[in-house]
Amino acid sequence: MKTKIYFLFTLLFYLQICQAQNEYSFSQEALLGQSVPRFYSTSVPLLPEVGKAFEKMQKAARNAGIELEIVSAYRSYAQQQSIWNRKYIANAKKGLQPEENIKKIIEYSTLPGTSRHHWGTDVDLIDGSKQRNGDVLLTEKFHGDGPYVSLRKWMDKNASKFGFFRPYTQDPDRKGFYYEPWHYSYAPLAIPMLKAYLKLDLNRLLIPESLEGIHAVNPEFLSQYISEHVLGIAPNLK
Repeated sequence: MKTKIYFLFTLLFYLQICQAQNEYSFSQEALLGQSVPRFYSTSVPLLPEVGKAFEKMQKAARNAGIELEIVSAYRSYAQQQSIWNRKYIANAKKGLQPEENIKKIIEYSTLPGTSRHHWGTDVDLIDGSKQRNGDVLLTEKFHGDGPYVSLRKWMDKNASKFGFFRPYTQDPDRKGFYYEPWHYSYAPLAIPMLKAYLKLDLNRLLIPESLEGIHAVNPEFLSQYISEHVLGIAPNLK
């Protein structure tokens, strides 16, 4: 009986993905974070379909004693470029050379125009019922005796029921960004958006003149970055 229920759930989930692929089209501006989408609500800055799924998941987590709180959801191209430039300048002051500087940035932060947060499908989550102390998005806070261990375990067991999956897993064979236990992506929309994104002329679109370290962001770097970072995600999000 459990096997049959799991099969039906899996079938319905992938039908959702197929439906999204057939029904949605995405503009270049939306895929690059250069347009502000219509959000589900002011408190849930996600695409409406994603926000609705998130609130269902939030309610279920609340019933289990966990308060899902969004730390980051939609992020514009300009916001991502500001994060990149700030980190690049800080690293340069520490003496990091351009290639080493960029390598350090892309451990966790994306090149502007490549962030999954541009799409309004992704969230960084913590347990809002726990007291905040310093930087909340640290791996150790989701493991050991960290404050968000219960959240991680609940999400591991339940997030997929609502269409959410972690893109940056602990899989040792995965390349790209470091493991992020707080980051979840809504697969029924994120999968078709990734497919549409990869059809863009990324070599032309991802090298803005105002980007710090621009001379080190060349076609060779971009090719490897797209292969390892943009596509360095869990298989169930491809």
